[in-house]
Amino acid sequence: MPKFKIIISDPETGTSKSVELEETRALPLIGKRIGEVIDGSIVDLPNHKIQIMGGSDKDGFPMRPNVHGGVRRRVILSGGVGFNPKSEGARRRKTIRGNVITDEIVQINMKIIEKPKRPKEKKKAKEEKEAEEPPEMSTSNQ
Repeated sequence: MPKFKIIISDPETGTSKSVELEETRALPLIGKRIGEVIDGSIVDLPNHKIQIMGGSDKDGFPMRPNVHGGVRRRVILSGGVGFNPKSEGARRRKTIRGNVITDEIVQINMKIIEKPKRPKEKKKAKEEKEAEEPPEMSTSNQ
């Protein structure tokens, strides 16, 4: 049965959180590809849209978006995921994982691309309450 560690990053705040999915909760992710947008309710974020950015398999080999399928392959890389060349023009044959999530994947990286919209009325009400509070506090301090 699949077991995934999912890292969800929020580009707006610059934070990330980790969620572990096991067995039946992890099944909807099998067969998804890097770049696909999924519903956040799978990872306990209802009304969010989340994009799959990458991941790594049980042996630590990274997923690469331009390698098709869920298999491990040895390909010649000149940069990007899986190889950072030290000199310009360097190429190397490296083992990497394809762009499809299989049961051999252990970690999946995701980012939030859409958050739920809050009603404007509630926002205005909060701002009005906050605007009323400071004068009251300033009179009690004097």
